[in-house]
Amino acid sequence: MMRSLFSGVAGLKTHQTKMDVIGNNISNVNTVGFKSSSTSFQDIMYQTMSGASAPTNTKGGINANQIGLGVTTGATKVSITHAGAAQSTGEALDIRLTDTNSTNFFIVNNGSQNLFTRSGSFYLDGNGNLAMTSTGYLVQGWQVDESTGQIKRDTVSPLRIMNADNLTSQPEATTQATFSGIVDKNDTNINSVDGYSTTLVFYDDLGYAYTARFAIKKSEDGDTSNGYTVALTNIYSNSEKDAAGNPIDLLANHISDKTAAATTDEEKAKAERTAVADLFGSENGTQVDSFKLNSPTYTLSADKKKIVTGSGTNAKTADIPQDWTFDSVINGLKFKDANGVEDTNATPLTQIFSGLSAGMTNYAVSEAGVWKAKPGVTATLSFDAKTQALKVTTDAVNYDLDFSKADGTFSSISGKVPGAGGTPGTNKGTGGDTQVLKVSTLGTNFHDITVDFSKLINFDNGGTSTATSDRGTVADKSDGAGKKLGTMTGVQVQQDGKIFGSYDNGNTVLLGQIAVAQFANASGLESLGNNCYGETLNSGSFDGIGRDVTADGGSMNTGQLEMSNVDLSTEFTEMITTQRGFQANSRIITVSDTMLEELTNLKR
Repeated sequence: MMRSLFSGVAGLKTHQTKMDVIGNNISNVNTVGFKSSSTSFQDIMYQTMSGASAPTNTKGGINANQIGLGVTTGATKVSITHAGAAQSTGEALDIRLTDTNSTNFFIVNNGSQNLFTRSGSFYLDGNGNLAMTSTGYLVQGWQVDESTGQIKRDTVSPLRIMNADNLTSQPEATTQATFSGIVDKNDTNINSVDGYSTTLVFYDDLGYAYTARFAIKKSEDGDTSNGYTVALTNIYSNSEKDAAGNPIDLLANHISDKTAAATTDEEKAKAERTAVADLFGSENGTQVDSFKLNSPTYTLSADKKKIVTGSGTNAKTADIPQDWTFDSVINGLKFKDANGVEDTNATPLTQIFSGLSAGMTNYAVSEAGVWKAKPGVTATLSFDAKTQALKVTTDAVNYDLDFSKADGTFSSISGKVPGAGGTPGTNKGTGGDTQVLKVSTLGTNFHDITVDFSKLINFDNGGTSTATSDRGTVADKSDGAGKKLGTMTGVQVQQDGKIFGSYDNGNTVLLGQIAVAQFANASGLESLGNNCYGETLNSGSFDGIGRDVTADGGSMNTGQLEMSNVDLSTEFTEMITTQRGFQANSRIITVSDTMLEELTNLKR
């Protein structure tokens, strides 16, 4: 009689345990990455009233006479190999693991040990680390080998996606450019002195932008039937800014007479004759980063990102050597005084040449280098404050552009060396589709640009030319186009877990890869809360390195999370059977109590 009471109590406890599991499942029906559990029962030990006996020749065997003592919880099994449905979030760092048996786990570290989770809700913390949104645990993976730029698969470590080294992407210097469009001989701009203007924006190795301005005009003999001249007129800097972040134009507008040509009248050049080759005191062709403009004074910082106050060199003049080889030339880093104050120590060019039979006869930038002093030859000094060029090129800046007379299609272009004093230039090299723009003379950060003119065409377009220039080659606009210094604009996670940073200059850079862990018996993992699991003696151990999620056909899908795998219909059904089981076990106790009551009533 007493055994049934205890069996009933055991049944109540066991069904209560099952109800606890069901309740936990239902309460986590919307928990990301949650795995439901199920409870299995097993009977308790049996009391043997009599043992079994073997059969004989005359009598059969007798089974053991046993009475059970109730029920207990056999196991609580986690449905670890059943993945939940996908939930779309649209967040770039929400990641859902897709695998055959739901046996891959993200690896996270709580500061003392590695834990494992199916919840892929991540974010970038204040240090740029990829971390769990709910706990801040750091996501583990593989780093990029700096020597190869590829993933180095060794012991997993925290993935620091954003740091000082990868917030920017390396720039590239421009090496290719193209001209395309229509050149119309009836265009008034083509026939003007200044010509038809078009610009080309290009980059140096540091990612700073510069604008080269070209002028397309009729050829020197006035014939525009099939021949034109393309001249490089100016190079502008687009990148420098002052300390307040405002763009500056690197002009020195306080110098009123920016270019001059001196004509010698004598066979021998005398040392006392003065030219403006050393206007800012630049020695041996070195770059001048500052000079004094009375007040205030500016200095260009080494990184060329801002201008700070500092001391400089007064503008000065230089002597003309006998062979007219200038000991120093203007490099062209020029600054504009915010107040527009002229340097009172400077001597106007008209005074320099006063009485020497020299005049202001030529304002065009020509060619720097060695000039021989000969009677009646105009020597044009290579300085123009308004070019904004960092350094005057010594190579050809004019090109002869030819078209077919028959159909106006492009024929060839050849380099031309400018002549002295406005005299016709001479061709340099043979014609072809391309010419090299020698911007490497601007400094070590620059690369020469190969310019392709093959897409220009000459025909009547109603007096309107449409010629334009752009970076890149005819076949691929990105080839040799150059890039500015890139700033990170976002990160993307690919299906194999590789993380790439995207930059506003078009670059993408590999930043790391998320690793996953697998276990011989994933169901043996221990639930530790916070959507995390820990390894146990029966789960198998983590090797510390991890696996590529694609190794067994898995993938990582961004913008999605894995929902709970709780099936409410199953849970409600289990709840009903559990309730009835609990109810039936309570009847065992009440019926046993009634029987005991009848027994006690026998004394009446």
